[in-house]
Amino acid sequence: MKNIIPALLLSITLLVASCEEAFIPEGADAPPQIVVEGYIEGGQRPSPPFVILTRSVPFFSEFGAEDLENTFVRNAIVRVSDGEKMAVLDEVCLDELSEQEKRLASALFGFNPDSLGFNFCVYVDLGFTLRGEEGKTYTLEVEAEGQSLRAVTTIPRHAPLDKLEFRDPPGDPNDTLAQLLCTLSDPAGETNFYRYQVAINNSGYISPIASVFDDRLTDGQEVEFPLFKPEARGAQDFDLETLGLYKVGDTVTIKWITLDEAHYNFWNTLEFNAANQGPFSSYTLIDSNIEGGLGIWGGLSASYYDLRVEK
Repeated sequence: MKNIIPALLLSITLLVASCEEAFIPEGADAPPQIVVEGYIEGGQRPSPPFVILTRSVPFFSEFGAEDLENTFVRNAIVRVSDGEKMAVLDEVCLDELSEQEKRLASALFGFNPDSLGFNFCVYVDLGFTLRGEEGKTYTLEVEAEGQSLRAVTTIPRHAPLDKLEFRDPPGDPNDTLAQLLCTLSDPAGETNFYRYQVAINNSGYISPIASVFDDRLTDGQEVEFPLFKPEARGAQDFDLETLGLYKVGDTVTIKWITLDEAHYNFWNTLEFNAANQGPFSSYTLIDSNIEGGLGIWGGLSASYYDLRVEK
């Protein structure tokens, strides 16, 4: 693979992780590949399949908002099947939606359409033919620009959190900031993969610095650990004294996610790659389960927790 494109429009965050396979880009003139970012969600708020299709661009190319808008793959045929029913997804772009439809999209998919700054196009099952169910397997098929892509995912059984509690942060007493701790009873005898996202004051969901982890060291145990407040997209300056802490008085929604393994591997390598930027870094091959292209078709189950930050 000579062209590398991160799955566009993803939450690119940092991760301190174990070593991954490194590679060096071999050129910038290879033909573009189709990049898939697709999900189907079960659990507390089951939702229909949601797929974004873009084209890869050369690794060393310059990239702005207009370039991003031009990477969207239009007029594709996108199908999702659960073995019993099939849904043909509709192509929807933000500039075609009314204000009411934008609000509905924001509520369904957890982002603010007005904050994007460019025309955002997705493929979605508007008829709600399929909604995610735990334990079911879903096959994605895409036909676009003379290419055929395919991927399979299974929505895992969800493992909810047992407890969420705000506490005083480490160090000197602080009346305005709080640390969020959670308790999880990890199911014994099975491999589980987790992720979480945070929405603050009804904003869109943002991934934290390290959004994914597994239970290799905690299988079957009850564990307590912090859920850090994520930084806004594009933030350049961080206050290390307040990093990861929540502001007292804010409202917070935690989206707690159980992932399938391929979905976990995708995020793990993507975040590791983002953490190793700079003139002396190596490049990491991002895992993909897409046959014929790049990206991810991921099954997930989720639970949601609405909290007010108080101690």
